[in-house]
Amino acid sequence: MSSVIENIAACPGCDLLQSIPVLPPGGKARCPRCGHVIAVSKPDSLERTLAITVAAAITLVVANTAPLMGISAVGHHVSTTILGGVLEMWRQGQEITSLLVAFCAIIAPALYIGLMLVILLAVRRSPAPAWVGTLMRMAELSQPWGMAEVMMLGILVALIKIGELATLVLGAGIFAVGALIVLIAAMTVSFDRHVVWTRIRWADEEAQKMAASAELEDMGRSGI
Repeated sequence: MSSVIENIAACPGCDLLQSIPVLPPGGKARCPRCGHVIAVSKPDSLERTLAITVAAAITLVVANTAPLMGISAVGHHVSTTILGGVLEMWRQGQEITSLLVAFCAIIAPALYIGLMLVILLAVRRSPAPAWVGTLMRMAELSQPWGMAEVMMLGILVALIKIGELATLVLGAGIFAVGALIVLIAAMTVSFDRHVVWTRIRWADEEAQKMAASAELEDMGRSGI
């Protein structure tokens, strides 16, 4: 009975409740009512996503510490990082803008990658603790706020405009930001949420097991 309940899901397209069968590697389950894809079997999803997440964590550190670009004009050379740009905007009185850039370009991606690391490490042993479900919801909420691609678009626009006035030298940071965008997208594609949800140990399941164990003990004592 519990295995049937675990495999029941609501269709995102029409909200039809249905049981998801065991899928072969690479297989898909579609809603019989609207045809929306409900589940996809991704072979080695957790291991592959963990490797990508570790790479994204390393890339995030490089993207925030290495210079994005350098500007040479009239014999002077200046370079900056993402964090340096945030601090400079704060010094110039643009506190709200600096906070938004810091949150969307640094804090949100770091939070998402950190939560994913904890989740993927916690589910390596089944059953996973119930708090993994809370972290899953937090990760889903933080993911849309990581706007590294929007920052990259702004950097490219700035490069086009500044390129006519000064000599630009691209730093390692800008390539790290581009790699980070690709890695976060790869994390999303390779991650199989359904596998994680099925590995979480829920409180009601523990209560059911305890109740069943107590019932068996009572039956043993009564000689049934």
